[in-house]
Amino acid sequence: PFEQKSGVASARFRELFSCQHGPGEHNRDCARTVLTNFASRAFRHPATTQEVQRLLSLVTLVQDAGDSFEEGIATALQAILVSPSFLFRIEHDHHSSEGETFYPVTDYEFASRLSYFIWSSTPDCELLQLAQEGSLIEPDVLAGQVRRMLRDKKSCALVENFAGQWLQFRNIDVIRPDIGRFPEFEDSLRRSMKRETERFLEEIIREDRSLLEILDADYTFVDERLARFYGLEKIEGPEFRRVDMSDTQRGGGVLSHAGVLALTSYSTRTSPVVRGKWILDNLLNAPPPPPPPSVPALDESKVSESVSLRQEMEQHRRNAACAGCHSRMDPLGFGLENFNAIGAWRDQDGTGSVDASGLLPSGRAFRGHQELKQVLMDSRSDFVQGLAEKLMIYALGRGLERYDRPTLAAITDALPAAEYRFSELVLGIAKSLPFQMRNISEPHTDTLPTEGSKP
Repeated sequence: PFEQKSGVASARFRELFSCQHGPGEHNRDCARTVLTNFASRAFRHPATTQEVQRLLSLVTLVQDAGDSFEEGIATALQAILVSPSFLFRIEHDHHSSEGETFYPVTDYEFASRLSYFIWSSTPDCELLQLAQEGSLIEPDVLAGQVRRMLRDKKSCALVENFAGQWLQFRNIDVIRPDIGRFPEFEDSLRRSMKRETERFLEEIIREDRSLLEILDADYTFVDERLARFYGLEKIEGPEFRRVDMSDTQRGGGVLSHAGVLALTSYSTRTSPVVRGKWILDNLLNAPPPPPPPSVPALDESKVSESVSLRQEMEQHRRNAACAGCHSRMDPLGFGLENFNAIGAWRDQDGTGSVDASGLLPSGRAFRGHQELKQVLMDSRSDFVQGLAEKLMIYALGRGLERYDRPTLAAITDALPAAEYRFSELVLGIAKSLPFQMRNISEPHTDTLPTEGSKP
């Protein structure tokens, strides 16, 4: 702005100085009120008397040096914001009883786990109040809070931080298609591609829709730039809006999103191998093993007008070391060949017609991405299992152990009866023993290795 306002915003000042006194009107109790309220929010638990007293001593120190009350509060706030209690989510160890292997986290620790899971941020006043009352853990209360939090705009953190890693669409920012071959690709289209997938997943989360729509929805979200790229008419302006894709060639679901198709391609051409591997990794929860080190890569120099990419890949698969994985990956990727390296629709590949057929190791044949989506829908249990596993890892902040598997199975088994609603998956994780409990730490010892012994 050309005319910037200096000083503290009045609304923020009133929010911070919760004693409700104006400048120059504060009394001795104001500092305690302000710092207790702020520290309790920042530390995600009621600030202790000892914590508040240390902060008050800073205010006194600043005032004794001749500075104002407000300057003293500012110094104490700085101390709060560099405190480990603010910078780290600390869960204190529990003194275990004989034979005890795990114990429930405290109400405030559970509120933090839930908030950082769904919002990637600190608990709000409502969560902290329920934690103080000890009622957040109650099934009906917890279910209501999970659904409230998913409806909140802050749930976009699940899209950015979880789905961006899971589906890898945050990598759209760094892809570099060959501009000579794809001159229509520019930064505004890149941003629209990424936003389509984000807005699509936000709709599923906030409107509590079925997880299966990720695979095969009848809608998507576009702005004018992306609509023009998709060949959709009568859409103007930069706002993203929901459009019906049921009667279009492209259809809905993430497999039809241009951003996903572009990030699973090379800069100059499509890659059935990369796209097939992406489907196995992220949608079918069946990642293939890494390629053997002795096997050479596909020789692209042999791909020409007379020898198609499909023919060269068939030759590549004749190597017995390659056939096992490529027989699973390649057919899935070939089902997306009607989309070029930046996700635009095509019927021709060079001088020949696109062949988007695939034959799976099971003997099932399909043609085109719409029939490929049906293959994935028929494998919905694998999809749901993989999504639940990845979301649980994200929620716990650790990999899953053998003893977590029965819990994961129970969560996924309950989803069909709940119509695969997204909230039911999140609630299943939030209600689970691994999410609500903490393992007993191994006993520590202060004994140092003696001379000559092995540490």
